[in-house]
Amino acid sequence: MKLKPLAWLAACMTLVGPVSAQEYPNKPIRLVVPYPAGSSSNDIMARFLAQRLNAPLGQQVLVENRPGAGGNVGSEYVSKQAPDGYTLLVATNGPQAIAPSVFKLNYDSQKDLTPVAMIANVPYMLVIHPSLPARNVKEFIALAKKRPGQMLFASSGNAGTPHLCWELLKSMANIDIVHVPYKGGAPAMMDTIGGQTHMYCSGLIAAGPQIKAGKLRALGMGTQQRSAVMPDVPTIAEQGLPGFDVASWFGIMAPANTPSAIVQRLYGEFAKLVNSPETQKFLLTQGAEPMLMEPAKFSEFLKQETEKWAKVVKAANLTLN
Repeated sequence: MKLKPLAWLAACMTLVGPVSAQEYPNKPIRLVVPYPAGSSSNDIMARFLAQRLNAPLGQQVLVENRPGAGGNVGSEYVSKQAPDGYTLLVATNGPQAIAPSVFKLNYDSQKDLTPVAMIANVPYMLVIHPSLPARNVKEFIALAKKRPGQMLFASSGNAGTPHLCWELLKSMANIDIVHVPYKGGAPAMMDTIGGQTHMYCSGLIAAGPQIKAGKLRALGMGTQQRSAVMPDVPTIAEQGLPGFDVASWFGIMAPANTPSAIVQRLYGEFAKLVNSPETQKFLLTQGAEPMLMEPAKFSEFLKQETEKWAKVVKAANLTLN
């Protein structure tokens, strides 16, 4: 029996689709980190994962750094690539969830990128200079209300997580504290240690040694759950501010319209890695905790994060456009 031309074309396409998905990947995969090489835990974690994906995928996974504009340059680049699974993005809360409320972007993370896998959560904690007479969140809020406009919080720069971390506390506790932006986390941390500023919002790896040395005091953990790295530090939420949740998360995204079969294949490989004892041990050394999410849950999480930070940005009247 002869098929009409359109029927013959449809039959061919039916056969080609599954074969293409089965053959993926048949060339190297690029994992784009939107930050400079070696400059952040995101880059370090990306390289760790890439090396361990080579064998199960049967292809090289190459880390490619495309820094600029706080992660927005690399994110936009990936959003414009072919949706074939060969260009992936190391996604983080800055460019994906905070930037949409602060900058005029040429891409939309929720429309132009598709979630593949959430990998890890990097808890942030609020730390203060030991000279402040406050041992917990309740005492700190009371002190801030006695000293409106006098207490200074440092940050690594405008609109970063260390900045918005305090803006969130400021809005939830209805206190008046003053932002002092720095060009990077290191000088912001050093001036807090030196007493030039009073508070900072830091990742665990940077703050841990300073707390042990008595140079900083832990006010509380920013995440909903206590950290396995520092379990003795209570969360901000359990100290009277339920809903306070600040972390720098780490996930993988692909260009929008990447075939679901490819997304699921990639998710499966990332899930095996995240669940391995080797990866979990490594993440803890980076101050991170495993937080595996499949694509649909990651998508909903991104939506919630974007809405949360939009409210904080609006309350702070912050815009860098």
